[in-house]
Amino acid sequence: MNNQTDKIFSVSELTKAIKAMLEGRFPFINVAGEISNLRRPASGHIYFTLKDDRSQVKGVLFRTQQRYLEKQPRDGQMVVCRGRITVYEPRGDYQLIVDAMDFHGAGALQLAYEQLKKQLAAEGLFDQAVKKELPTRPDHITLVTSPTGAAVHDFIRIAQKRHPQTRIAVYPVAVQGDNAPGEIRRAIIDINDQVDTDIIVLCRGGGSIEDLWAFNDEQLARTIHASAIPVVNAVGHEIDFTIADFVADKRAPTPSGAAEMLLPDSGHLREQVAALSLRLRRIMQTRIERYHDQLALQREKLGSAARPVESMMLRLDHLADTMHHAINGVLASRQSKLTELNNRLQQQNPLQVLHLHAQHLEDLQQRLVRCGSRIIKDRESALALSVGILDAVSPLSTLGRGYAIVRKLEGKQQVITRGSQVREGDAVEVLLHQGRLECSVLKADAVEERTANPV
Repeated sequence: MNNQTDKIFSVSELTKAIKAMLEGRFPFINVAGEISNLRRPASGHIYFTLKDDRSQVKGVLFRTQQRYLEKQPRDGQMVVCRGRITVYEPRGDYQLIVDAMDFHGAGALQLAYEQLKKQLAAEGLFDQAVKKELPTRPDHITLVTSPTGAAVHDFIRIAQKRHPQTRIAVYPVAVQGDNAPGEIRRAIIDINDQVDTDIIVLCRGGGSIEDLWAFNDEQLARTIHASAIPVVNAVGHEIDFTIADFVADKRAPTPSGAAEMLLPDSGHLREQVAALSLRLRRIMQTRIERYHDQLALQREKLGSAARPVESMMLRLDHLADTMHHAINGVLASRQSKLTELNNRLQQQNPLQVLHLHAQHLEDLQQRLVRCGSRIIKDRESALALSVGILDAVSPLSTLGRGYAIVRKLEGKQQVITRGSQVREGDAVEVLLHQGRLECSVLKADAVEERTANPV
């Protein structure tokens, strides 16, 4: 029988056939969804999960395609990915090879996370001033975690290795799902009321934003903030952040990191104590030997002196005089230096410089006033001289001596200097020194102009 159902495929053959079918069926597609579990290994490629409310698919964006991104992707973003479906044969996983990515904004969970974070921050729940100090060597630690998870075993293993004297208790709760926030809140309240412990540690391994969503609960955040016992949040990996991280008294990057952060290394402490003890013994031995040598020297000096007390007193007086002279010399030198610096400072004193500039300004102002007064006087004298000259040649002065100016009233009102310019009956205007007259010509005699004979 050549029926396809009778053929026995190897795993490689089946995977290769599925790959050929998928890549032939979906050479290029657009897929919309929310990014989660995004990571960037050393290769520079971006690996993530694209999901909606019912399903998810793995995706990869190679480093060479990232130059076309309008911004860097992150967890919680709603995007449309354009690319090709392929099968990674070594694992048999199908995934989306992304060539381009359009951003449509944050996903619903990420948006809710950002809104709650902003609200609690505005209320002061994240302020450093309200966080409680952690004991440096806790005697008792209570873990609020799932007793079957790997995180609790990692914490206990490292804690026993570093500081076996510290007692570790486990309060079992669900750390994922709809019931998890309520169970974690009840655990914190019960521990505060009933357990004599130094630190509460919220402990859980990594996961997607949905897996860690219990630690983004608003009521849980308020319970952590109200706890009288210091709370450490050790949830997820180092890149995972939840609301509990911000409201807790301390955030640990991982559960293992929390054990290393909270507990001192006993072996390292013993080595430090031994090294310090050895160093202290050496220092004490060195000082004892030095003091012993000094004592022997002083005994030798006292033994060689006939009258040791008098010799010491004389030496003391000599040293006192020497010190007195030295101090006076230093003080005199410092006083001289101080005087010199003070004189230099006074020369550079802004007030002194300002005073000199003010005096110079006052001198310039006085010179300006004197120059201005002299110029005004010179201009007044020149003006008076010009007025006198102008007055001497002014027609008004001539009119003041009894003369008059006669002009025609009609036409261009030209000045009449000859009888031939008017006729009987013409209206004329006579300008006097003070006032004017309107007259009519009764008679006009023309007089011949006389020409001067040359001498």
